[in-house]
Amino acid sequence: MKSVSAFALLLALLLTLPLPATAAAQKAPGYRIEQIKDNVYRFTAGNYRSAFMVTDKGLFLTDPINRKAAKWLQQALKRRFDVPVRYLAYSHNHLDHTMGGDILATKGVSVIAHEYAAEDLEWTRVQTAMADITFRDDLVIRLGDSRVELRYHGPNNGRGSVSMRFMPANVLYVVDWIVVGRMPYRDLPGYDIHGMIRSTREVLAEPPFDVFIGGHADTGTREDVQRYLHYLEALYAAVRDGMLQGKSLPTLQREITLPEYSDLKMYREWLPLNIAGVYRTLMDMSYFNLRSDIEGK
Repeated sequence: MKSVSAFALLLALLLTLPLPATAAAQKAPGYRIEQIKDNVYRFTAGNYRSAFMVTDKGLFLTDPINRKAAKWLQQALKRRFDVPVRYLAYSHNHLDHTMGGDILATKGVSVIAHEYAAEDLEWTRVQTAMADITFRDDLVIRLGDSRVELRYHGPNNGRGSVSMRFMPANVLYVVDWIVVGRMPYRDLPGYDIHGMIRSTREVLAEPPFDVFIGGHADTGTREDVQRYLHYLEALYAAVRDGMLQGKSLPTLQREITLPEYSDLKMYREWLPLNIAGVYRTLMDMSYFNLRSDIEGK
């Protein structure tokens, strides 16, 4: 009896202890809605972000993220805003942003995607809502006195990744290929470093936006996006120049430090991986391994 009582006491004690961080994260993914500017809001689900616009004619939603997040958002929108969803727009084709579209795209909701993203979702048979509105270069969706300007900037991340500018609030939403306050993701899986640089330059060449919302990390300003571009350019140049000198990937990872960006989240963990991503791209897409002008060849 004493051993049973001791076990019961120990079990009760364990049940009162806080959950490990991983378990807590699974139970509480951190769903929340924040007003960013005027009628534009950000939806957070753990490390993911989407944006939406509220008008008296209805709601314009972006990435559902996943099925659980979409269900939570659906209920939150019903409680908070007394208007129906009219549009759901995918930022690009990747599953970790498009799943759950079938939950939000109920009757009367139009689903929007760039033609390449829509094609990929269909060809790969993703279990989400398929797009019924597609476009090649630009698309403007109007809701009451507001509008969303969608634009394709060429390859950068995944397939058919676009920018979305909410007007007149002048809030820009971009997923994955621009990140504010954090390093680009690990070794750049699914990314085109040339396209990331080119697309970000295009965004900065357009009329200035007031606020930036990313699919991950922080909101920011035009200056924050400029700094992000400078990081990409510095990273690319450092890897390229080192490879032209015949340096190996381990050597590049040891020598390239870019300390002026050490304040970015995941700098220490992901800088070597970012270097590996650029190195892989230059090998796979630019055939640096075939260059006869590289030192030591």
